[in-house]
Amino acid sequence: MEHINKNRLFIASCMALLVAGLSFAVRARLETVFGPEGIGLTLEQLGYALGPAFWGYTLAVVIGGPLVDALGIKKITWIGFIIHLIGIIWSIVAGDMTALFMATLFIGAANGLFEAALNPMVASMYPNEKTKMLNKFHVWFPGGIIIGSILGWLMMDVMGLGWQLYVAVLFVPLIVYALLFFGQKFPVTERVQMGISTGKMLSSLGKPLFIFMVLCMFLTAASELGTTQRIESLLKTSGVNALLVLAFINGIMALGRAFAGQVVHKLQPSGMLLFSAIFTFIGLWLMTVTSGAMIFGAAAIFAIGVTFFWPTMLGFVAEYLPETGALGLSILGGAGMLSVSLVLPVMGNLMDNASPLEALRTMSLLPAILIIAFTGLYFYMKKRAS
Repeated sequence: MEHINKNRLFIASCMALLVAGLSFAVRARLETVFGPEGIGLTLEQLGYALGPAFWGYTLAVVIGGPLVDALGIKKITWIGFIIHLIGIIWSIVAGDMTALFMATLFIGAANGLFEAALNPMVASMYPNEKTKMLNKFHVWFPGGIIIGSILGWLMMDVMGLGWQLYVAVLFVPLIVYALLFFGQKFPVTERVQMGISTGKMLSSLGKPLFIFMVLCMFLTAASELGTTQRIESLLKTSGVNALLVLAFINGIMALGRAFAGQVVHKLQPSGMLLFSAIFTFIGLWLMTVTSGAMIFGAAAIFAIGVTFFWPTMLGFVAEYLPETGALGLSILGGAGMLSVSLVLPVMGNLMDNASPLEALRTMSLLPAILIIAFTGLYFYMKKRAS
């Protein structure tokens, strides 16, 4: 790690993830701009238009994962910057479903490339604190959602500014991370450091434990991101401002991830995942039976649950399956985002033809399944350690 400014690279990585979080909040706010009361898309159509943020991410992260070792983290990072820039500009000029679809695809692809490059970079720079530092890195996704949600409320609801100006806020962290990355030397991935061959990496991807984690990632990501991405529609009749609830949820998530090191020490990754599944289920179920100010209580429980899902899933694989390399982390992240792209139109259909409550009830089944899965994982890892 000689001549590598780890602190600067870590901060730059956080700013890149901040763009992803801000874009998430922007998409949530644009539901009202492009939805039934705006341009006129149905909630199901809007689900398809927003889906590329997630399956585009999946495509980019799966393609980018193996390229990280071949091309290096630096090149993948700068390709991500260019695609981010195109996506933001396209978002500002979008005026129909097709343009929104394409803009969302570019931003999703850029986010995927950064996930493919920066998760292994963080794991490589901090080999003895992987789960802790990945949690700290992923503070900036909910952090971006908090900032974006509050800015959306202030700029559009309070000040009455146009949505295009709101989208343009994405340029700020984009420029910051570009300046921070500029001229820096990047580390190689951990797999390259360890000298693990491509053949061994590929064979490791077939291990039952890795396949189990990929399947679980489908459910953890959908529980968290599917719910929060469509929160504007899900809470439309609850009597609260959905963007403020979104900011509240992500405030709790940011705090939790910032202090994840103490939790990791006490529970270990498998215990954290079981804890998360239990609280996520309770929070989602409570959202179906509460309204008004009580929604914030249910949202707090839900937030405590989903706080550690994404970074701990990545940290688990980085710690216990390091031979899967950058590709393993990319497949895991890609699986999570693919699941969200699949669940968004399903949720939209339920809201169009049934009700938001029915959509929430359906989503609560996902963490219920995870409680069973992670209970098994917890006892398996406990037995393995003994």
